[in-house]
Amino acid sequence: MHLAKGKKVIRINWDEYKVHKKYSHRDDNFEILLDFMKSYYNMSSPMDIYDLLRSDEIAQMMLEKRDITDAEGLENYLYKL
Repeated sequence: MHLAKGKKVIRINWDEYKVHKKYSHRDDNFEILLDFMKSYYNMSSPMDIYDLLRSDEIAQMMLEKRDITDAEGLENYLYKL
């Protein structure tokens, strides 16, 4: 994971995301991405998810579009899903 604690760096696999998207019942690309990260990377921590999203240019734009500026903002967004 993309954490400062020396853990392995993960990059979003956009090809796998596209496969996941085909079978998703959601319409919003960001919500699909969050579901993908939870299932493909087995991530549940908003902080870990946020760190990974911030490390990717496309995902960063998705965060900015929704005015999510930190892990707490992402946690609030996830709670509403």
